[in-house]
Amino acid sequence: MLEGLCARFPSVGRARWLDRIERGLVRDADGRAVAAEDAYRVGAELTYYREVEGETEIPFDEVVLHADEHLVVVDKPHFLPVTPAGKHVEQTLLARLVRRLGNADLVPLHRIDRGTAGLVLFSARADTRALYQALFPQRSISKRYEALAPALPEAEFPLVRRSHLERGEPFFRMREGEGAANSETRIEVLDRSDGIWRYALEPVTGRKHQLRVHMAAIGVPILNDPLYPDCGDQVDDYARPLKLLARSLQFVDPLSGQERRFESQRDL
Repeated sequence: MLEGLCARFPSVGRARWLDRIERGLVRDADGRAVAAEDAYRVGAELTYYREVEGETEIPFDEVVLHADEHLVVVDKPHFLPVTPAGKHVEQTLLARLVRRLGNADLVPLHRIDRGTAGLVLFSARADTRALYQALFPQRSISKRYEALAPALPEAEFPLVRRSHLERGEPFFRMREGEGAANSETRIEVLDRSDGIWRYALEPVTGRKHQLRVHMAAIGVPILNDPLYPDCGDQVDDYARPLKLLARSLQFVDPLSGQERRFESQRDL
């Protein structure tokens, strides 16, 4: 096994593969940790759980609002990614929940930005996952966000923003471009005070960074947004979280037929 992995991935040193194997990080299709002297077979399925050396701990906790046999609902803090990416592996909502609930079958049914706080749904079982996943493309789930942003007294509300969202520069940003609208957000005002208003945002579609781009496009970027309208410092400032919250989710449960509504306990 050790020789096979070194040959297959020559950019990773022999000592590093041996260390990973000895710590049980390389597993076969049945989840069994392999040994360095095990037979290496072409076509065999192996899994390695990537590590990030010196991964920074994110000092905010998630709250599990609901957990049953099929569904887990979590109230995510700001700055915590939903799934592993880049420099975040163990410090992600998924990794934390797998450890906390002991369920390796957990899969997020949707995602929210790392900087956004609030509700995230997870499927807890593979055999019922497709029923819950179908809620999103069918637009059978109502999502409501709240944001703090500058006042917009000259606009009439509710306001609907429709535009064509596409990849921008740098690669992790989005922008409004030419073409048919592929994104839609309904915007209302919940509170008007002191030049900073509290807005209710209801995304009809679910494009990357949609709410952030649309708010910046109408002239009121969400407070503390490091990407829109301008790309600023990407170093986390825990004292200045993005003022965007996934406040509520409402849908008819595809298994029970019952109406379900979940509300974030967090406040902007």
